Parts: sequence; C-alpha cells; structure tokens
Amino acid sequence: MPIPGSGLAKGLAVTLRTMTKRSHTAQYPEVQPELPPRSRGVIGLFEENCTVCMLCARECPDWCIYIDSHKETVPAAAPGGRERSRNVLDRFAIDFSLCMYCGICIEVCPFDALFWSPEFEYAETDIHELTHERDKLREWMWTVPAPPALDPAAEEPKEIAAARKAVEKAEAAAAARAAAAAPPAADAEPGTGPGAPGPGSGTPDTPAGGPA
Repeated sequence: MPIPGSGLAKGLAVTLRTMTKRSHTAQYPEVQPELPPRSRGVIGLFEENCTVCMLCARECPDWCIYIDSHKETVPAAAPGGRERSRNVLDRFAIDFSLCMYCGICIEVCPFDALFWSPEFEYAETDIHELTHERDKLREWMWTVPAPPALDPAAEEPKEIAAARKAVEKAEAAAAARAAAAAPPAADAEPGTGPGAPGPGSGTPDTPAGGPA
C-alpha cells in the first residue's frame, strides 16, 4: 500500500532537482540552433526536375500548392520525326499558412523536385505574404542538407547498377567493333621469320662455312 503523500513528495523532489540545475539559454538569433538533419522546416523546389505532373498539388490534403504552366512545341530531333509538346512551369507556390508539413508532396514527387529544408525563419507580418513563390522555394533548396551516406553493406542502388551495366555493355560493343574493323595480320614471307637462318649460318646438316 503506497504511503499517503508519496506522490506529492516525488513531485516536489523533481521540482527541487530542476530548480538547483543551472539553466542554459541560447542567445537566439545571435546563436542559431543546431537542428536535426531531418527537420521539417520549409519545402525547397529544384525547378529543373519539375515536369509539372501536378501530382504534388493533387495529393496535398490542404490544397496549398498552386501550379501554373503552359505547353511548348519541341521540334523533331531528327528529319522526318514528329514534333513533341512539353509542359513549361510558370508558377509554383506554396501557402505555408495552410501547409501542415505532412510531407506527402515530397514523398509522391516522382522526379525528386521537392525536398525538406531545415530553414524556419520565414515569418511574415501579413498572413497573405506566407504564400511563397518558386524563387523563394529555389533559395531554400540550397539549404537542404546532403543525404546520409549509404551503408557500406547495402545493396547497390538499382539506378546505379543499371547505369553501370549499360556502360559495360557499350564498352564491350565498342571493343568488339574495334576488333572487327582492325586489319588482319599479314603472313610473314618464307625465310624472313624470327626463326629463319641468316646468311652464312649453313643448314642443319652442314656446319657454317661449308664442308672442310
């Protein structure tokens, strides 16, 4: 049976231990905090990888991603080829007053165009200014930490393995073409090979210099 008042005594003991410890205060903003590498600060945009597939905007549960684009015609790469059209990004904005930092947009992006940045100093005096356009998202991209190193015992990534096999196959094909295009070695004339006897050496049955 617990002693009456033991819980209160334990609580007071914790309070006393905390009161006797020296407090540590970081002088922010002069001293920046050391954030974990996987901190969810803001979302950075790597515009070159964006194909305007709209997958991030469709999957966002808060509908806080705004994307505008237009189509451009790409000329045929070879004579007689067919022209193609591609999407060109005009606007990519995120309303951080609505964003709940779930990270779904980053996970569903199939082309690695969105990344978590530990940047957190983006407060504004007006809530309407929390909608940041692609230029600001591009600036945050350079604060994204490098990915952690792979485990030495881990399997080789599929992309690297496929690229390595493609390079090895291309090198083998080039070596085979070079070997097939090389001229065949000419046959040596009789008596001119490295094992042919020189002048005055005689024959195997006759000593050099002729019969005595």
